Amino acid sequence: MVFDDKQGMKIAFEEAKKKGGVPIGGALIHEDGTILGRGHNMRFQSSSATLHGEISTLENAGRLKGSIYKKCTMYTTLSPCHMCTGACIMYGIKRVVLGENDNFVGGEDLLKQKGIEVVNLNDKDCKDLMSKFIKERPEDWYEDIGE
Repeated sequence: MVFDDKQGMKIAFEEAKKKGGVPIGGALIHEDGTILGRGHNMRFQSSSATLHGEISTLENAGRLKGSIYKKCTMYTTLSPCHMCTGACIMYGIKRVVLGENDNFVGGEDLLKQKGIEVVNLNDKDCKDLMSKFIKERPEDWYEDIGE
């Protein structure tokens, strides 16, 4: 079964809605439609400095051969920060589909410079979820992005 981008984002959004942390979710999906990993930001729940949504997704996918990443799309509900951008570049993920970049713009230009396709779905639900979090928990948001 091959996923379209809306289906992939639906999985990432389900992850983002999990309680307790910054509402950013991800899904790593192979071009054949296999869901290899899904995850959400766990910095607060795990007392981690680095467990962003995309990193959690990669962690949950486990160790994969490099050739597999090159056939995958990373779905993320928000534009990936530079750390998560770096992980996508390092593993050679071919596409990054983001839910939105109104609330935060990360390393999209760097992804494109490295030949990675970037698609912004400009999703209202993703925007609303993140905007609500930033409004309600600004100190946690700014900690998460290193400000």
